[in-house]
Amino acid sequence: MTLRDATAADSDAIWAIFRAVVAAGDAFPFPDDYSREQALAYWFAPGTHVRVAEADGRVVGSYTVRPNQPGRAAHLANGAYLVDPAARGMGIGRALGEDSVKECRRLGYRGMQFNLVVATNEAAVRVWTACGFRIIGTVPGAFRHATLGLVDAHVMYRSLLD
Repeated sequence: MTLRDATAADSDAIWAIFRAVVAAGDAFPFPDDYSREQALAYWFAPGTHVRVAEADGRVVGSYTVRPNQPGRAAHLANGAYLVDPAARGMGIGRALGEDSVKECRRLGYRGMQFNLVVATNEAAVRVWTACGFRIIGTVPGAFRHATLGLVDAHVMYRSLLD
């Protein structure tokens, strides 16, 4: 697996994975009718840093990081992560997570905060915990899961000063 900065040429692959993850309805908050243009505008918004994971010459995952909030809180990063459902269980999420920690340090962030980690997404909670994140809060019923209804979501944080 190779990790590298994303380019415009990766847009089709990122969109395909984004669409599949949203359609599953169990991890991403975006609506089912979110368009390609909306998704890519979010993923590649000004001020974001986007990377992809490649395996066997194809994009199998991506992340985008940006300031969690503007101005006085811009020293904390926020991120969103995608793994191709066909490539799950291959360590891609963990590789993206570890890479994003390194990249956020390099970019000068002092910490990382994830505002919506769906509590029923046990794989994501495991990956983020393994990458040094901890749950700092849980919001009851914060996510409308496609099959389970309203489920809790965690706020997770990791310092980058260690």
